[in-house]
Amino acid sequence: MKDLKDLFEHQLKDLYSAESQLTKALPKMAKHANDEKLKEALESHLEETKEHKSRLEVICKELNISPSGETCKAMKGLIEEAEDFLKEDASEEVRDAGLIADAQRVEHYEISGYGTVVRYAKELGHKEIAKKLQITLDEEYDADNKLDKLAEGRLNKKAKK
Repeated sequence: MKDLKDLFEHQLKDLYSAESQLTKALPKMAKHANDEKLKEALESHLEETKEHKSRLEVICKELNISPSGETCKAMKGLIEEAEDFLKEDASEEVRDAGLIADAQRVEHYEISGYGTVVRYAKELGHKEIAKKLQITLDEEYDADNKLDKLAEGRLNKKAKK
């Protein structure tokens, strides 16, 4: 990598890999959720994740780069942790609280990644691309906030018993 443009493209590909991996992991997480609102939140974020992936494809096409070619090792690790947790012998309430924790780790990683590429896009003069990436960043923040409300509102309390 020679410059910010190369790093920007690398980061976009990494996020594309992360979103691709997440489209496979979210259905498994939703399947293991006991609480209906948590299940709905995970399923809803799956649809957003598909849109995020599609948005990245459009951005990469505009930049004349292929979105594939990277493997996001961080997302791979986060998903492995979530899958390991699902193998634990846990009550339904504890499983839901743990699923929220795992999902929020994913959200925080994505928030960090999208925040970075928004800044890079602006620095490189890609104003319209920065706006598209900002939409995704805002959606990631919203997903994290929904998970917060579920955890604080009742699921963590249920797991406390």
